Amino acid sequence: MASISFRNVTKIYDGADRPVVPNLNLEIKDKEFIILVGPSGCGKSTTLRMIAGLESISSGELYIGDRLVNQVPPKDRDIAMVFQNYALYPHMSVYKNIAFGLTLRKVPKDEIDKRVHEAAKILDLEHLLERKPKALSGGQRQRVALGRAMVRNPAVFLLDEPLSNLDAKLRTSMRSEIARLHRRLDTTFVYVTHDQTEAMTMGDRIVVMKDGLIQQFDTPKVLYDSPCNLFVAGFIGSPQMNFLDVKIAAEGGKLFAILNNDKLEIPAFKHEALKPYVGKTVIFGVRPENFLTFDQLNAGNGITAKVDFCELLGAETNLYVYVGDQKVIVRMSSAVEEPKEDVVKVPVDMAKVHFFDKDTELAICH
Repeated sequence: MASISFRNVTKIYDGADRPVVPNLNLEIKDKEFIILVGPSGCGKSTTLRMIAGLESISSGELYIGDRLVNQVPPKDRDIAMVFQNYALYPHMSVYKNIAFGLTLRKVPKDEIDKRVHEAAKILDLEHLLERKPKALSGGQRQRVALGRAMVRNPAVFLLDEPLSNLDAKLRTSMRSEIARLHRRLDTTFVYVTHDQTEAMTMGDRIVVMKDGLIQQFDTPKVLYDSPCNLFVAGFIGSPQMNFLDVKIAAEGGKLFAILNNDKLEIPAFKHEALKPYVGKTVIFGVRPENFLTFDQLNAGNGITAKVDFCELLGAETNLYVYVGDQKVIVRMSSAVEEPKEDVVKVPVDMAKVHFFDKDTELAICH
């Protein structure tokens, strides 16, 4: 049983005027792959290090399974941690690096040999066991670090930005390797990253953090389709969601979002949530991919924009436009002909737009 439970956990460093993690409550299920994501300094690595026992808890309780581990030293928590910088011993071979933790625990040599070779086979390291870390690529070193964690058969894997030192191609391949490893080992993974693409593609559930506080904890799909506030909406998704101020107006039993001289009709299923905001300004959020193609303008649901430039990305094109003085990104298929005019009417799929309260920044409706 390797569930993890934070109960009113606070972490404040000596001399600090406020906690880096205030009153954290979080329940991670046994065998779940959880991602902690957020900008630098949001408390995600501190949270991971508290699970590992590398950071003490100022107040509250932390359970791994049914055991309170506040005072349990790291070596007795049945966890294994993979670091950003690999933390390999340069003078040891790959074999000895992977076996090191087992050697310290005085595991019998034949058992060590069996576990090392099993891990090496899973991670495609069998042909590299006699090499030193300096002779390995970044991806191979990271696999060695994973192997060293695997052979211990821990109840919980902790991974602290393990891919951030790799190039883009290696990061993509290692993402799939780590996800596959989780399925194969069938144990609890807690993974820290600031890269929301890693979070969206790997985790069963994602914890989005800001200033030490959990903003939202849910599946990647729910976070993407139904962000609870402006921060989550802007953090999850690449390119990020576009935000514009609009005024809500009622006319003839219909609701409209008024943006400069454009009047965008709001679908009926969003009316109930937006009725209290008639006559008020709210934040209108639309993802770059939720614009329509230029031949789909209907019911006047288009935003007048000035074209800045087009960015060809192969199968897709990002069209950068200005709505007033605000830059907006429109993602479209590269098969769609680029607009020739300087000023265009960009169609919006109003069924997929989001509205946020301007004062609280909480979601009104999606």
